[in-house]
Amino acid sequence: MAPDRGSLELDGKDSPIRDSMESETQAEGLWKAPTEDDVEDAELTAVQDSRNFLAEQAEQVQNFTLRSTLVGLVIGVIICFSNTYFGLQTGWISGMTMPASLIGFAFFKSISKHLNYPFTPVENVLVQTVATAVGTMPLGCGFVGVIPALNYLLKPEENGPLQLSAFNLILFSLGICFFGVVFAVPLRKQVIIREKLKFPSGTATALIISVLHGGGDNAKFARHESGLDTAKRRSADKLRSRSHSQDMLRRSSSFSGIPREAAGNFQAVPTTLNANAESSEEGRVQGEQGNWKDKVRSLVIAFGVSAIFTLSSYFIPQLHHLPIFGLRLANDWLWTFNPSPAYVGQGIIMGPATTLHMLLGAIVGWGILSPLAKRRGWANGPVDDWQSGSKGWIVWVSLAVMLADSIVSLGWLLLRPVIKHGPQWYGEATDNVRSGNVWGLLGFQRSQRGSYSALDSSEQSISHHLRSRSTSQPQRRLDKDELPEIDAPPEHLVPNRVVLALLLISIVFCVLAIRVVFGSLVPFYAIFLALILALLLSIMGVRAQGETDLNPVSGISKLTQLMFALVVPNSNPNAVTINLLAGAISESGALQAGDMMQDLKTGHLLGASPRAQFYGQMIGSAVGAVVSAGVYKLYTSVYEVPGGLFQVPTGYVWIFTARLVTGQGLPHMAWQWALGAGVVFAVLTALRIRGQGTWWQAWIPGGIAVAVGMYNTPSFTLARTIGGLVNGYWRWYRKREETPVIVLASGLILGEGLVSIVNLLLASLHVPHL
Repeated sequence: MAPDRGSLELDGKDSPIRDSMESETQAEGLWKAPTEDDVEDAELTAVQDSRNFLAEQAEQVQNFTLRSTLVGLVIGVIICFSNTYFGLQTGWISGMTMPASLIGFAFFKSISKHLNYPFTPVENVLVQTVATAVGTMPLGCGFVGVIPALNYLLKPEENGPLQLSAFNLILFSLGICFFGVVFAVPLRKQVIIREKLKFPSGTATALIISVLHGGGDNAKFARHESGLDTAKRRSADKLRSRSHSQDMLRRSSSFSGIPREAAGNFQAVPTTLNANAESSEEGRVQGEQGNWKDKVRSLVIAFGVSAIFTLSSYFIPQLHHLPIFGLRLANDWLWTFNPSPAYVGQGIIMGPATTLHMLLGAIVGWGILSPLAKRRGWANGPVDDWQSGSKGWIVWVSLAVMLADSIVSLGWLLLRPVIKHGPQWYGEATDNVRSGNVWGLLGFQRSQRGSYSALDSSEQSISHHLRSRSTSQPQRRLDKDELPEIDAPPEHLVPNRVVLALLLISIVFCVLAIRVVFGSLVPFYAIFLALILALLLSIMGVRAQGETDLNPVSGISKLTQLMFALVVPNSNPNAVTINLLAGAISESGALQAGDMMQDLKTGHLLGASPRAQFYGQMIGSAVGAVVSAGVYKLYTSVYEVPGGLFQVPTGYVWIFTARLVTGQGLPHMAWQWALGAGVVFAVLTALRIRGQGTWWQAWIPGGIAVAVGMYNTPSFTLARTIGGLVNGYWRWYRKREETPVIVLASGLILGEGLVSIVNLLLASLHVPHL
């Protein structure tokens, strides 16, 4: 899907702005047609208003406060416990941006009478930024995949298993948790400000924060104008009443604290501004300001239901494996059902398409391939054995599916900009060569053919251009790409020198931390190469997340493992360890960069200071690295890992990938089936890419979802599928907006995740089961 670059047309006779203005003015009986100057002046004024709004928002003292940082850290620790628990079970985690925003708002709302200054949307942005930074560290630092693989799954001939102390785990986590955050900052200008990539979750979080602080609901929010429609309406307003035009422009410059120019990727429909409509709209907004209580109530009820189930499941562990298909299928082929409300909640968040693809993976893997491998003698051991049973055999097939999906998807992300912009880049390069413009050839300035030209985008330049209309001198018409970029003031951006310094420091710290923890097992060249790949691949991850809301960190890590197989010789006794750590570094970098950009998108829509968000993310990452290491140590010291409740399936995927690419043998007939599955899903992934934006794309199975359904036992997939169907029923049949069920799902997940701490305490005290 091409990024939303806007549709402003300021030059030429077929301007949509002109068409809209003419239709509106004619409808109102105004005889004067808008001129080109009217169109351009209105658009420039709209840009200036949006820039002023962002400047005003960024100046608020609430952009970075101690109270919001602390609340964000507390919420993040709760999410961190939850994500470690579920990650060790299935490898799945959630950023929880929306519930973090809701919980933060509910807390400050409950103590609003005791606050010295109000809790604002930009402060809510800081809360969710810090919370998600802490909460995603179990995945970012490898505690749901790589670390268990190193701790428990490495064979003696691979110089394993590696037992890492708590200090070493914390040092490793801190080493890899910063560079991706820093590297994301310079990407912001391109993907958020210029290309206006959607980042659906970041936009949805901005929506819920807007609603909580007095905005409208999702449907109403989506109907509000883009930058183009703002220009249309403002131009018509100017023709209606010149004497009141400036006041009208300022009143309409934002919706619920979100500038329409900044929110340029929302679907726009024509609006009618009259007194009755404004009054009706105000009434709706006032009615919706109380909706936060309903959302909190829903969150609390779901939390309680999930908490009760989780506590009950400790005393009755059979609840995790209900034999709904009969004892034979349950005992012989692991077809059981886990009625965990948390996994139903995960399915609600994933949606019907993803969960049905997972169900397909479970049917193919556990209903067809597992019995086939067992009966043909390809996997003679017990079905639930990772080494000799069909459980381990089908992981190789799922791994091939993941690799095929990742290579095709990431390859397209690389090729598409070349295909789309290649002719333009070639033309620019040719022009620069002919004119001898060396600096332009190196990319320091764009030629006239380029998309971005040098322009003084200060308010003074805009005002000067507007004032120049009153002179008789002809003015050059502005090209659409010469409009000033709508961004926060420079003093609220992270300075380039700070970015460069922190990037160098974080890279050096990462190298030293890994070297201290793993010693000579990992050579310096391997660490530096892994970091370079991580930075490059994180760009792809950011773009994918911005366009599809999916950050392919799993595929990025597998691609890095594949590349490292070409660099590190198989004869190296530490080849598997090096391969695992290289993948961990790339996964961490891509995850951090994607999360940072998602939060920056939310902040941009609400006018939050990017610099404050950046420092909040750095604080959250540091705390999350330490906390996630401690939580991992707690769970692994009390529970058997792998085994029982925590099978760490992604740990096996990691170690099997490392062994595969380093040339170790596969089980009998595994490579034939893996190759066939890889070819099939390479074609299917290409079809999904081709069908983006079409109705039939959702019916093409996604490789990652199918693979997850294969390597996880059916008990989890069945519960997720129920959640996905609930989501589909709510959105498709009931035709309701998604936010209420997402809040409900978040409560279900947090309930089990948090109460699992109680179960952890009971297990450590050896409290008996019933």
